[in-house]
Amino acid sequence: MITLTNLTKRYGDAVAVDDLTLTIEPGRVTGFLGPNGAGKSTTMRMVLGLDRPTAGTALIDGRPYADHRYPLRKVGALLDAKALHPARTARAHLRAMARTNGIPGARVDEVLGLVGLADAARRRAGTFSLGMGQRLGIAGALLGDPEVLMFDEPVNGLDPDGVRWVRELVRGLAAEGRTVLVSSHLMSEMQLTADRLAVIGRGRLITDAPVGDVIAASERRAVRVRGPHVDGLRALAAALSARGASVEDVPGGLLVRGAGIEEVGETAHRLGVLLHELSPQEATLEEAYMELTADSVEYAAEADR
Repeated sequence: MITLTNLTKRYGDAVAVDDLTLTIEPGRVTGFLGPNGAGKSTTMRMVLGLDRPTAGTALIDGRPYADHRYPLRKVGALLDAKALHPARTARAHLRAMARTNGIPGARVDEVLGLVGLADAARRRAGTFSLGMGQRLGIAGALLGDPEVLMFDEPVNGLDPDGVRWVRELVRGLAAEGRTVLVSSHLMSEMQLTADRLAVIGRGRLITDAPVGDVIAASERRAVRVRGPHVDGLRALAAALSARGASVEDVPGGLLVRGAGIEEVGETAHRLGVLLHELSPQEATLEEAYMELTADSVEYAAEADR
């Protein structure tokens, strides 16, 4: 378990992380989301003791990272796949990590096979493609068979098969009862991978909720209505609008926001309006995320303002 309590990090007058309190629990994949500059990587670095908090605490199973005798056996992390000596082979890189934490050498070849790099074990890491570097970084995170895992943008540089592999890997790790925290900007992938979302903006927590709840709260959710009679649809639209719903004309029907499918159906029945379609139109995680972070984007193009 990762426990953040009033975690704060300042760089001079700039506040990177602002009084963040959050618990990342085992047994599920927690997606860690936020715009560029939101404080995600800084938070992860503080959990790993790479940055010292200005205030507050970041604990792993109740203790700071540095207080664990063999940290790699407790926490595995991929923050920067390029943080390695480029002249070392993949096997040598992992062996050096293993020796510092009392991990058997046999585990090195085991994780190389697990991430699909067995045939590249003797290649120098500096010759690896971006995707291969990501796989080596994931191997390093898995090396100590840790209870807690943190991945910062783990699918960067991976092809679709690799992206699916990472998704299945992290979900499998969570199913084993491990704590899994994944940061990503790929909303479609997070919608498929994460069980819960922690969204931050400008260093502050915006929401901490199950993925389904985040999507369900989106204003983009709607009900699509289609019927054969234009006058009936107009009457339905007027009745729903009078009750505070937002109704939009779309080809062949209506798109209703601010009213549930039951309310729309009951109103149509009461008015005697014949319908051919009454279906929910769910929002995507990307749409829900954009709504949540609209006021937290630090770098926005002119067209987005």
